[in-house]
Amino acid sequence: MKRVLVDLLFFTGTKGGMESYVREVYSRLSLDDPELEYVALASSELAAADVSWFPGRVIDSGVSGENRVAWARGELFAVARAARRHGADLVHCPANFGPMRSRVPVVLTLHDLLAFRHPEYVPGAYARIIRTMIRLAARAARRIITASESSRADIVSLLGISPERVILTPLAGSIPDGSAPAGVASVRRLDTQLLAVGNRMPHKGFETLLEALARIDPERRPSLVVTGSHGDDPLAPVVERLGLGDHVDLRGWLSGDELEQLYAESTALVFPTRFEGFGLPPLEAMARGCPVIVSDIPVMHEVAGDAAVYADPADPDAIARAIRSVLDSPAERERMSRAGLARAAGYSWEKTAAATRDALLETVSSPVTDR
Repeated sequence: MKRVLVDLLFFTGTKGGMESYVREVYSRLSLDDPELEYVALASSELAAADVSWFPGRVIDSGVSGENRVAWARGELFAVARAARRHGADLVHCPANFGPMRSRVPVVLTLHDLLAFRHPEYVPGAYARIIRTMIRLAARAARRIITASESSRADIVSLLGISPERVILTPLAGSIPDGSAPAGVASVRRLDTQLLAVGNRMPHKGFETLLEALARIDPERRPSLVVTGSHGDDPLAPVVERLGLGDHVDLRGWLSGDELEQLYAESTALVFPTRFEGFGLPPLEAMARGCPVIVSDIPVMHEVAGDAAVYADPADPDAIARAIRSVLDSPAERERMSRAGLARAAGYSWEKTAAATRDALLETVSSPVTDR
């Protein structure tokens, strides 16, 4: 049996999509796997939380994932040391970063190259640090997993990684246990409530979405719920400036049941991002029959196909037109709902987990080759 050390130094409960990815994948891998044994190297925050979803032993690294300096040192140096100390045969780094060098083979999941494609969306010198850390981790990795053809192309072209080292493993948007939480199934989908989900990084495009909402006649303007903020919401001054206080509900980090409730009752999800490695919220919405309005960028076409309405994420007028076209047509919403369910059915976390396990097993079983 081969031992896989899983690098969870980043996991604090506040990192959104990457944490969802790790939890969905590893909750589907078996504690009784006859070929692979999993050991988690956890942040101090994760070690103090409920980690019953992880199929193996959890080690408290003593490193805070919220302390950027301690976390970066941990990724660059502590993970490789821990792999040797705990007798690992392989390291899986599932969140973009990993050791700068390692005697133990590494598989890196690289979700996106935002800091390379759009450094203007990453604060100050942090973009340079992220680029350096990603380059080091990618060069040290035996194989790289990514979720979309768009990200795969970026990894090959921007990092100079050979295509053979990059494994495409799409994500999923299924409801975790196959059913909605109690009471959600009976919720009536509202006719004029929009939902937007995500953190407040500039590339998510929420300010442009608010500008779009302000351009819709107040008598026909829908309400908008925006989730995912931590602490003081930077969108609050924008809402005030645009006079949208009666139409916008800014919410923080929600529980799974609270988010399910919003998916169930909202007319449509709006995802105005300017860059993504995959785009999990639209797929999650489609899996629940919620129509989606998304950015007209390649990765969104890759994920949503003909199930979505597309709009230029830099043009508030275009977003406003897309919103009105969906709200004004119940027949179109019904078509989108059916198409979204069919599209989402082609993705599953079981497939993602199985493909991830295959990549880990193949890597740990294969000899080192020149790259």
